[in-house]
Amino acid sequence: MIELCIKNLEGVWFGVASDDEVFATSFASSEERALRGLLESIPFDAPFQRPEKISAYAECVINALKNIYEGKDSPQNFSLATKHLPEYTKRVLEVARLIPSGYVTSYGAVAEVAGGSPRAVGRVMALNPFAPIVPCHRVVGSDFSLVGYGGGLEAKLAFLKREKRGYASQKEISVNGKKLKVWPIEFVLRNLKRNKQKSC
Repeated sequence: MIELCIKNLEGVWFGVASDDEVFATSFASSEERALRGLLESIPFDAPFQRPEKISAYAECVINALKNIYEGKDSPQNFSLATKHLPEYTKRVLEVARLIPSGYVTSYGAVAEVAGGSPRAVGRVMALNPFAPIVPCHRVVGSDFSLVGYGGGLEAKLAFLKREKRGYASQKEISVNGKKLKVWPIEFVLRNLKRNKQKSC
């Protein structure tokens, strides 16, 4: 039985749908939106309940969500329930989950590792059931522009600003024998500043 647990922490509602695995996560400005996010992401035929008391496991996941939301490093190895998802979706989510705090990558770079096209990666990111554990907010345009985020581009930018670490150079992450290129968040922020100056 999947349990839907939602908790308000400092004005943000964080939610997790889980049993011994995480089926979905959410964060929102209201309890209703956080609950809706979970319901839209769990398998349609899965039985679920909303317990009165939040389990220790759900509490742990919610605390990790809050830390990620606040831009803190939050090492966690929660098992994500992906058996019901298409194979391509699983591959894209696995790659995106490896993008570290302080860095971004592009839809094209994810596609180079997971297969498919940048547009196909974008479709998977748009339906990411595990945000922000799978940090879709760290996937940007190939020119470091902010594009496509379910929570809105302002929310995506706020996430990235909280996560900047002052890194200066790109690096590569090994993924199943391939290399995922990642760049410091500062590249995105500099690009936004340049574009803002051009439009003035």
